[in-house]
Amino acid sequence: MDVAVFEAAEWEHQACLRLEPGHRVRCTAGRLTPQTAPDYVEAEVMSPFVGSEVSAAVIAALPRLRLVATRSTGFDHIDLEACRARGVAVCNVPDYGDPTVAEHAFALLLAVSRHVVEAADRTRRGDFHVEGLRGFDLEGRTLGVVGAGRIGRRVIRIARGFGMTALAADPHPDPAAAAELGFDYVPLDDLLRRADVVSLHAPGGPQTRDLISDAQFAVMKPGCVLINTARGGVVNAAALVRALSSGRLAGAGLDVLSEEPLLREEAEIFRMDTPLPAERLRALVAANTLLRLPNVVVTPHIAYDTAEALGRIVGTTLDNIEAFARGEPRNLVVPSGAAGDVAETRP
Repeated sequence: MDVAVFEAAEWEHQACLRLEPGHRVRCTAGRLTPQTAPDYVEAEVMSPFVGSEVSAAVIAALPRLRLVATRSTGFDHIDLEACRARGVAVCNVPDYGDPTVAEHAFALLLAVSRHVVEAADRTRRGDFHVEGLRGFDLEGRTLGVVGAGRIGRRVIRIARGFGMTALAADPHPDPAAAAELGFDYVPLDDLLRRADVVSLHAPGGPQTRDLISDAQFAVMKPGCVLINTARGGVVNAAALVRALSSGRLAGAGLDVLSEEPLLREEAEIFRMDTPLPAERLRALVAANTLLRLPNVVVTPHIAYDTAEALGRIVGTTLDNIEAFARGEPRNLVVPSGAAGDVAETRP
């Protein structure tokens, strides 16, 4: 098969050579977009990462496409309906970074709770004054986990080591996990009222877009801290700016932001065929504001980025492609052919 791999580092290119000589492999550091898709009209398999746009226009530009093998757990960057309509299968990497992402969530929380970034910046300048750097203990605090899948449960496990009490909101409760880890499932609003720290681990997509917005911030405990290592769209960026600026939230640790691709390269706005809608422009301005707020720590979508996790991502993706070629597809989100429901993949 003809395989095209996007957003690929050099080491990923070398790893993908294991598919040869049985398959033709092309790797590029660039993203898959409607503009770049025509360069890959021979592709039968594409392997994007989350910065690529697998839209209906992209699918239409690739007449031989049979499989989208995303190198991620989430698949909100892929138009699943367009894939289903064309009979294009979609597979993902359902389990690569439970400890990886959970550990980064706590890295963000500790950075916020102990003012680590500001403190480090001061000392680099030779300023050892401690005014404004007083933090708070995690022990005895209540952690609210929104989305208690594999990663969410790993976060709860880590929280127990800090002496925290845990609550979870999830549409698919797992009583056995709750009993093992010692946490309670509660409705989302109840969690928001009681938690000192809210950590988001819900999947992206239309069902969770703006899951946390003005109404949710209004019921949060004053002084709460928000951590988001899930998807930027789960949080309404403008509402988050308002909650932080008003003092409702004490701080936020964010590894993801809405309009992330445009934040990475804002010049893309001027390359678009149609003007950016006002709603997206407001979200982009809000995301830029978050980057400058002193009580916010932002990292550039690196919660997954460890040597161990990346090895698992690429290894599983190559396994997925080889299994599909053998006629034994695995980790399917959308099966081959026009029929079939989207399989749920927990974060």
